[in-house]
Amino acid sequence: MTRDTLFLLQHEFADPALGGERTFYCKDCITIEGLLAAFPDHARNIDVVRVPWPRPRAAVVEAIGAENQNLPALVWDGGFVNEIEALLFALHQRHGFPERHP
Repeated sequence: MTRDTLFLLQHEFADPALGGERTFYCKDCITIEGLLAAFPDHARNIDVVRVPWPRPRAAVVEAIGAENQNLPALVWDGGFVNEIEALLFALHQRHGFPERHP
């Protein structure tokens, strides 16, 4: 059995579509980064892969296909989620992270 893999965007990136001069972060990826940092005992059971902003994101394409490059994404044998609320719930269900307060 392989471990779950969590794909995140690198912390800081430029977006050529917005001029390429300003730097940005992904709000959802930073949220997940904070969760990993706050609960390191749960986080150590997940392989984390940080990928650059530009598409195609080769590691993500290889894992879940070109049509699923939205990040963050949690991937496991037979499934994945790449929408933030579903991902937070999957981290709770699969890895014991606390639930997000409604």
